[in-house]
Amino acid sequence: MSAMGFHIAVVGNGRIGRPTAYILLAEGLADELSLVDIKPGLSWAFGEELRHAAASMGYNVEINTYEEDEGVSGADLIVVCPGKPRTPGVQMSRRELVAENAGIINYIAEVMPPRNPGAKFVIVTNPVDAMATLFKKVSKAEFVVGTGDHPDTLRFRAKLAMDLRVPVSSVEGFVGGEHGAEAHALWSTVKVEGKHIDEYLKETGKSLNKDGVIDYVRNISKRIVDVIGGTEYGPASAFRDIVRSILQDRGEIYSISVSNKLPGLPEAVNVSIPLRVGERLGPNIWNELTDDERANIIKAARAIYENYLLGITAIEKAETEVM
Repeated sequence: MSAMGFHIAVVGNGRIGRPTAYILLAEGLADELSLVDIKPGLSWAFGEELRHAAASMGYNVEINTYEEDEGVSGADLIVVCPGKPRTPGVQMSRRELVAENAGIINYIAEVMPPRNPGAKFVIVTNPVDAMATLFKKVSKAEFVVGTGDHPDTLRFRAKLAMDLRVPVSSVEGFVGGEHGAEAHALWSTVKVEGKHIDEYLKETGKSLNKDGVIDYVRNISKRIVDVIGGTEYGPASAFRDIVRSILQDRGEIYSISVSNKLPGLPEAVNVSIPLRVGERLGPNIWNELTDDERANIIKAARAIYENYLLGITAIEKAETEVM
């Protein structure tokens, strides 16, 4: 860490990497920002834009740009965003991105940690839970988290606020499990105006379609992708929350994808269980969840593990073809 602030790197300067880097800059979290993208000229052009934005904000930020992952050194925290996104207008899940994105994550996990000793890694690339699991296994880095279900949690709270016609600031609650089809509402954590959701509904006489809420959480991003090509500002804001809590050691509770060894699984996988996030991770709220909620998270972890194995298989196949 530098004397004044932090050195943050954002790898992948596409549709999600750019708004993420911008919001981290605007938050004033870094005094050195490294941008990496293999597309010729992209990180340079984006870096120029951020220099102009920094001038507007009056921030003295050193901005480095690279076209290779090996260029970054001495970063405190690295946000890993590159990869193939979902295709607009095509019915595809995040899981269908495993084979192509596994190779990208595997390479970054091999080359970046040695040049950035002690760096904390925040994985964004989808399917994020499997990719975070893969990154941790390959890199052997101590601090590797996936952004997991924090974006889903924000969508969850936004939908609850809309359906109950209350300010979103009065809504608490988390989504856990997988960032994808096995995202599960943790209803035991939900409070509205300080009251448990069931108590709130009983006292106010309001009704809530709980299945409709979780359907929204699981599918709203695909609807956004189909219209504007990708989700940007919602996820970038979520990633800002996570990075800020880590670097400023806030200890805020977020449902992010952290390595957990759960019953019935041969290995630990990165799965979302709400936990305190700071320079260190934990404790989580596992023991506060209901039996059904814990069962759903274990079910999600199995799906994540299957995706992780698909990624490993894709990497081994690619290596064999090269040989």
